Amino acid sequence: MRPFIAAGVLLACGAASAQQTHPCAAPAIKQARALLLFHHGVDVNLSVDDTVKMMPPVRNPADPQQLLDVLEVNGHVYRTRYRMRLIYKRPVSSCSLMGQEVLESSSR
Repeated sequence: MRPFIAAGVLLACGAASAQQTHPCAAPAIKQARALLLFHHGVDVNLSVDDTVKMMPPVRNPADPQQLLDVLEVNGHVYRTRYRMRLIYKRPVSSCSLMGQEVLESSSR
């Protein structure tokens, strides 16, 4: 019976950590909106989701020892969906934006 108790504790701890939000989530949403505005120029039917997905970290090309956090935000312009990934420097206390990418996720 003890292995089940230990497994239940581990599952509970894992679920709690998965629900934690990244300290740079709010700036990422704000930056994603600015990125879509930059690409489209006008604020017509533009929306950005308020959820941020934490992606696996990437290595800094200038310093392979350093890992960078990647946050993914989805946005929409008219009926077109965009996936934006915002890359932040660690430690995240200052939320220093190191890079960003935007990709249209719609099929035409």
